[in-house]
Amino acid sequence: MIEIEQLVADCREANTEVQAHKAVQEVVARAVADPKGLMQGLGEMQRAGVQKLFQSDELTVLNVVWGAQMTLMPHNHEMWAVIGVYSGREDNIFWRRLPDRSDGRIRAAGARELCVGDVAPLGKDIIHSVTNPIPRLTGAIHVYGGDFFETPRSEWDPESLLEGRYDVEKNMRLFEEANNRLNAH
Repeated sequence: MIEIEQLVADCREANTEVQAHKAVQEVVARAVADPKGLMQGLGEMQRAGVQKLFQSDELTVLNVVWGAQMTLMPHNHEMWAVIGVYSGREDNIFWRRLPDRSDGRIRAAGARELCVGDVAPLGKDIIHSVTNPIPRLTGAIHVYGGDFFETPRSEWDPESLLEGRYDVEKNMRLFEEANNRLNAH
């Protein structure tokens, strides 16, 4: 079993390294290489949600459980991130700003699927959307090089792809809505 307190301590220690992003990636890779042990430490996934394992101005460590077939619209973080999947699958679409537009409109620029054991580093300027494409919960450790909940950032309208202010509370409600859809079936 992976001890979650130790995982957080290892992430905090890695965050003091010169190349913190890479050091944290190594910590997360070790954790998701043992998905059963990580799930034992975290507890069984029962519902979609975001569990704060650690939050400070310098680092945020989350256990993100995506609802079945849940999608989160394009958004940025304004800080580096490391994502490691320990159950299910997470599909990321990467976006880039259109240089000739002043409204922040974006266009898809690539994609990457993350399966159990996969780890993806995201740079400070990455814009991505996330989908859990499977009909059950997906679990992932997300580590951010800053305060995920307090840093101002952007999200993009899923229809017009125009930039707006990221609304943390609205996005957290999406996880509850995913639970409601699951319970309705």
